[in-house]
Amino acid sequence: MNHQPRVERVRTASLDIAYEVAGPRRGACVILLHGFPDDPRTWDGAVAQLSRAGYRTIAPYLRGYGPTRFVDANTLRSGQQAALGRDLLDLMDGLGIARAALVGYDWGGRAACVVAALWPERARALVSIGGYNVLNPNAKPLPPAQEHRMWYQWYFATERGRAGLAANRREFCKLLWRLWSPNWRFDHATYERTAASFDNPDFVDVVIHSYRHRFGWAPGDPALEEIEQRLAAAPRIEVPTVVLHGGSDGVAPVQGTERHARFFSGPYVRRVIPEAGHFLAWEAPDAIVQAVRELVPDPSSAA
Repeated sequence: MNHQPRVERVRTASLDIAYEVAGPRRGACVILLHGFPDDPRTWDGAVAQLSRAGYRTIAPYLRGYGPTRFVDANTLRSGQQAALGRDLLDLMDGLGIARAALVGYDWGGRAACVVAALWPERARALVSIGGYNVLNPNAKPLPPAQEHRMWYQWYFATERGRAGLAANRREFCKLLWRLWSPNWRFDHATYERTAASFDNPDFVDVVIHSYRHRFGWAPGDPALEEIEQRLAAAPRIEVPTVVLHGGSDGVAPVQGTERHARFFSGPYVRRVIPEAGHFLAWEAPDAIVQAVRELVPDPSSAA
């Protein structure tokens, strides 16, 4: 059996979503959602193991990345959390997937947490890298050391930041890779394979909107306001969950998830992966595979 991912597409109301699929068609479905700035290559190590074990994996390119495109030129290039969650739900609907194990980090972890929290019947299980990834729009300022780690978000609040990302997206994102996963020694070819996804014509607009919207510096999509209101209440997640956190995460220190258990009302386990950074999927795919196999032990069970 060929376990190499192949690229397919599905049309939703707002997006033409490109996704990579691997593994047996009747295997238990695992949806893998990348973050910023990344693409489905981050899951290659996990996909190889999961597909060989009999799981069916689906790894979409998020809005603004790779070959995924907006259907309508007039659609707001939103990066808000409600859009990411809605995209995941639409992807599942478009592919006829009733339930799946959801795995994600950063933006992708946000999408997975949104669906698990608001539509728990669609999430068989959750592997959330970085903990409870639903944003709190009323969050108070963090300690100065953490605010310093978020420098890129303040940069994106400015028009200089938009211009800087547009002009230097490859160099900019490569810097984030180095800062956020300080122990990961990736090579130029590895980075370039993923960096090609940042050439998407909507990448800059979606990224800038994502970081401006979360602080109230840009309006959201009115069609998504009801979802945002539900998320503002920090809904608990009741599906079985494993939280993974890189011990050397350069943007979100491991202490940040120590108290996240309060956001989960179902079976919950948190694991710190020593030496791994923010890009844990690249650095420690075995930890992801272990979590999936614990939550969904029978890969032949698609229900």
